[in-house]
Amino acid sequence: MSAAERLAEARALLAEAPVADGHNDLPWALREQCGYDLDKLDIAGDRSASLHTDLARLRAGGVGAQFWSVYVPGRFAGDHAVSATLEQIDAVDRLVERYAADLAPARTADDVAKARAEGRIASLKGAEGGHSINNSLATLRAFHTLGVRYMTLTHNENNDWADSATDAPRHGGLTAFGRAVVREMNRCGMLVDLSHVAATTMRDALDETAAPVVFSHSSARAVCDHPRNVPDDVLERLPANGGVAMATFVPKFILPAAVEWTLRADENLRAHGLHHLDTTPRAKELHAAFEAVHPRPVATVATVADHLDHMREAAGVDHIGIGGDYDGTAFTPAGLDDVAGYPRLIAELLDRGWSRADLAKLTWSNALRVLRDAESVSRDLTARTPASHATLAQLDGA
Repeated sequence: MSAAERLAEARALLAEAPVADGHNDLPWALREQCGYDLDKLDIAGDRSASLHTDLARLRAGGVGAQFWSVYVPGRFAGDHAVSATLEQIDAVDRLVERYAADLAPARTADDVAKARAEGRIASLKGAEGGHSINNSLATLRAFHTLGVRYMTLTHNENNDWADSATDAPRHGGLTAFGRAVVREMNRCGMLVDLSHVAATTMRDALDETAAPVVFSHSSARAVCDHPRNVPDDVLERLPANGGVAMATFVPKFILPAAVEWTLRADENLRAHGLHHLDTTPRAKELHAAFEAVHPRPVATVATVADHLDHMREAAGVDHIGIGGDYDGTAFTPAGLDDVAGYPRLIAELLDRGWSRADLAKLTWSNALRVLRDAESVSRDLTARTPASHATLAQLDGA
């Protein structure tokens, strides 16, 4: 079969089992690039070179459901973090309202299935970083009421109750309050997202949770030894938990040769007064200038497929998914340049012998099952467990 025929087969598969992607940072990109003014940056209009995501490319990529990240940086603390997260939540609501012909609001697995039946892209929300709740279980519940359906326990920095993968250990995993956060997320029906967290936090959360977990955008540490990835012993626990690890496309997490290069490129951004996660046009210009002098190791579609092959072996095909992290990274793999690229990944996996049934689990049904299972756990817990009003001070001390 020719490459063109294989790609056509991949597109046909995605028409039946579209991508339910775990993580897209378009809301933050809109905040940074246009202050949420969708008249200035219209994702229904011409393709923008400053974005990985627009409606036409989502359709071309076979995306049927998207967790939009309502991320705010770890440097946002206290009430500032809460209010900024509310602004991100509002941005997703405005996005879905404006583009209602293409995007459908979704809070449950049934909502996702209904959106697909209507030919619209189910739009869910995921909060990235537990600092967003300002150590308040009531705030956590309020976010759930506003449609947030997962929370990543940390972002790049530790918070007061959980250790991050990319910060010096502070708690040894989850504190007592952190465990209470996990329990309250189970009770609400909010998925516990273990991307970004330290391996100790992953293990503590798996010990505590009564519901399946997700890794919304993490790949395999055995393939690329980066702390943002998932160790094999954790992947091997997912069948018992029922959770899903969603492979990310970020080159610095998936390609070993890119790790050292990225450290140097990030230092170049900081030398110009920018944060290393900045994805504004100025940051991209600086990256391009750096790359002209220091050629960048380039990840490919095959690089991502290598991670998925390993994750399937370690966790099983029922416990893997896709979380591209588009618009949250300066660089993407060749062939996966934007959200239109998913069919190329499916074509690569078809070439590797993945069955249509297994690919349908990867792209669609695993994510929906996890949502349904979390909803089921929530119904059981809310019927017999009151909302917790525990505080950080009560459980962890001053």
